[in-house]
Amino acid sequence: MLKVHNLVKHFGDNKAVKSVSFDIHEGEIFTLIGPNSSGKTTIVKNILGLLQPTSGEITVSNFDVTKMPVKTKSLTGYIPDEPSIWPMMTGEEFLNFTQALYGVKESTRKATNKKLLSLFNLEGLEKQSFDEYSRGNKQKFSIIAALSHNPKLLIIDEPIVGLDPTGAEIAKKLFVDFAKNGGSILLVTHTLPVAEEISSRIGILKDGTLIETGTMDELRNKAGLGHHANLDEIYKKLA
Repeated sequence: MLKVHNLVKHFGDNKAVKSVSFDIHEGEIFTLIGPNSSGKTTIVKNILGLLQPTSGEITVSNFDVTKMPVKTKSLTGYIPDEPSIWPMMTGEEFLNFTQALYGVKESTRKATNKKLLSLFNLEGLEKQSFDEYSRGNKQKFSIIAALSHNPKLLIIDEPIVGLDPTGAEIAKKLFVDFAKNGGSILLVTHTLPVAEEISSRIGILKDGTLIETGTMDELRNKAGLGHHANLDEIYKKLA
């Protein structure tokens, strides 16, 4: 579903991403972890088409991101780390606006929104404007919007930040179910317990280089740790 091949991104003399390669298959949650300034956000922005690679190739469902940006965007849902929405727009207007951009028929929007709003117990709040929402509710509406056009690839940047414990559990279940139904997820997070809990495979970034990838068991073996080692212990050993 997603293939990143020899991605390089420079900002002047700053080599932010250095020949990074990975792929994500249908039904898989692939998580990137690493310290600040390791290249995670730069990789995400290149996949989304918000930045242009210095070199390398990115494809979504075999469509080149730089050559067919509208097609690849139509297959992708994005949940940013900081919800950025016009403050006077209501939640309902935001969802309808997003779905219209992705070509979702008006006849299907109401049922889709009702189902997703009920999962987060947001019924009734959709009539309020975004400047009235808490940080957590803004994030919930961002999650709903990203899922509401039935994407094939979901790109998630710190999805749990700002969510209450119940909302975080609901979000994690949504992501796991999305993958079980054949969707693909690229997750970027500093919350290592979440990465450990829901990831199929994990990639560790350091200084713009992908230094290791694998399942939890594979990473434990690479780190020379026992089968009870958690991701925090693995990360400290490998990075």
